[in-house]
Formats: sequence, structure tokens, C-alpha cells
Amino acid sequence: MNSSTRMNETEVLRVKLEVLRREHRDLDDAIAALHERSTGDMLTLKRLKKQKLALKDRISAIEDRLTPDIIA
Repeated sequence: MNSSTRMNETEVLRVKLEVLRREHRDLDDAIAALHERSTGDMLTLKRLKKQKLALKDRISAIEDRLTPDIIA
């Protein structure tokens, strides 16, 4: 495999970031749908919100790795 076909670490992180953001949006939609129906199981809502929060933490960690430290 030559170097032009391999993804570097930054590209891999950007792809992972986009996947996690999409999952986060999907969870947000699922939570909103359960709220609208008013028949949502509270335990299920709590689990979905916990998953969403964990995804947000992972997104933040990747964003921190992609953003260079700037010393002012």
C-alpha cells in the first residue's frame, strides 16, 4: 500500500468525528421522538441520554486532539 492511499491520523480522526456527530444527532432525534409520543419509557430515555452524553465526551476529546494548542 503506498502512502497516497493510506489515511493519516488526522484524516482518521476527522472521519471518526463525523461518525460520532451523526450518532449524536440520531440519538437526539430518538430522544425527541420518545418525548413527543409521551409513552416513552423513562429508563429508555435515561439510557439514551447517557449514551448521548458519552458520545459528546468522545466528540470533545477528538476535537481537542484535532485542535492545536495555541499559547497566547
